[in-house]
Amino acid sequence: LFAAWLALAAMAPATEPVAYPNPLILQRADPWIHRHDDGWYYFMGTVPEYDRLELRRARTITGLRDAEPKVIWRKRDFGIMGAHIWAPEIHFIDGKWYVYFSAGAADKIWEIRIYVLENSSANPLEGEWVEKGQLKTGWESFALDASTFQHRGRRYLLWTQRHPDIKGTNIYIAPMDTPWSLSGPAVLLSKPDYPWEQIRYWVNEGPTVLHRHGRLFLTYSASGTGAEYCLGLLTARDDADPLDPASWTKSPVPVFATSETNGIYGPGHNCFTIEEGRDLLVYHARNYRDIPGDPLRDPNRHTRVQPISWRADGTP
Repeated sequence: LFAAWLALAAMAPATEPVAYPNPLILQRADPWIHRHDDGWYYFMGTVPEYDRLELRRARTITGLRDAEPKVIWRKRDFGIMGAHIWAPEIHFIDGKWYVYFSAGAADKIWEIRIYVLENSSANPLEGEWVEKGQLKTGWESFALDASTFQHRGRRYLLWTQRHPDIKGTNIYIAPMDTPWSLSGPAVLLSKPDYPWEQIRYWVNEGPTVLHRHGRLFLTYSASGTGAEYCLGLLTARDDADPLDPASWTKSPVPVFATSETNGIYGPGHNCFTIEEGRDLLVYHARNYRDIPGDPLRDPNRHTRVQPISWRADGTP
């Protein structure tokens, strides 16, 4: 009987992998998907009006497409957190939910800084979101795209900021002592060195980390937000010190970029998630190249998802 079962099992077709509808979610840039241990996938992204934070959840990634979004916070009418509500990420840290996002002031819309919300409810669609204020990075300048990860028992913040002595925006890392504060100085990890990071604007932004195969893979977005937008990659051994710039090796070429053949333009500001044991890349892109005016005013950066393949040497 057991032998017969084995024979039948060998003849059975393999389970078909999930085919993701792309775009997955229309007009949601800077996508973030968090898979929680309660069995839900939580989604946030930048809305084209730049005026609010939305949260939705579903049991599957595909289910996020039709999940009802809930507004969990709106921009202020005056003062700080009054404009350019960008790039929200939701994280579960020490039993509470936190949302990191970027915002300008109502009267100074380009004075963009990083802010944090906290919710102690088990379900982040319920309970109260409390403003924890600005996450201070060590100096005051244009700052955005905060992300956090834990590695070898220590929590780190990644973010993007302008430095007075460096052209453009750069990627920084620092250790954290609470989910809304740093315990050490900022360390510069990457700045726009290559021509493909300097198209339209000199930009390194949107950092996030994937830990696989004995390495930390840090992706980031480069250049302006049109068809030139693309992903760069830093790689470090997972036993190296993430706070040491020498631990990281930077790819001299983009690792994910516009594809004329596939009709996908300006892919970037990604995150990573997993479903059915497969690593997934989540990112935004447009389906056309030409944009009249400022690309930031074009709403059609859509959320997309696709599996990550791995080379024999363990690199994506």
